[in-house]
Amino acid sequence: MTATPQRIKILFLCTGNSCRSQMAEGWARALKDDVIEATSAGIETHGLNPNAVAVMAEADIDISQQRSQCVDDLLHIPFDYVITVCAHAHETCPVFPGQARVIHVGFDDPPLLATKARTPEMALTPYRRVRDEIRAFIESLPESLAHPTSPD
Repeated sequence: MTATPQRIKILFLCTGNSCRSQMAEGWARALKDDVIEATSAGIETHGLNPNAVAVMAEADIDISQQRSQCVDDLLHIPFDYVITVCAHAHETCPVFPGQARVIHVGFDDPPLLATKARTPEMALTPYRRVRDEIRAFIESLPESLAHPTSPD
């Protein structure tokens, strides 16, 4: 009987756990569930962003049942990696006990970019772009963890 390799525990961290970290968790679960045990959290909780849920659904990824959670509630989990996906989370990332390696791979903030949109449809454009950028990053895992590069 062959032992199943243990999955890498990754926490995707952003400011409010409403958009970028939620998309990263969704992509990791959909594309890399065999090798990655994905969780997401925020420095604080803002609830799921409905536009993030909508653009992920366009890609056939359902994140509507994920919940916004605070990183303080997860400090007891022995993560292998904590990937900060925004500058604020990277700057304020708490210290994790154990061997967790913190890596920053920043992505633009879709809600901020969407404030300039003239229509609800145009507001989805930055969400789609960031969704696709996050997908490309998740597809590079876990190999890229040895040599992380930041789109920031």
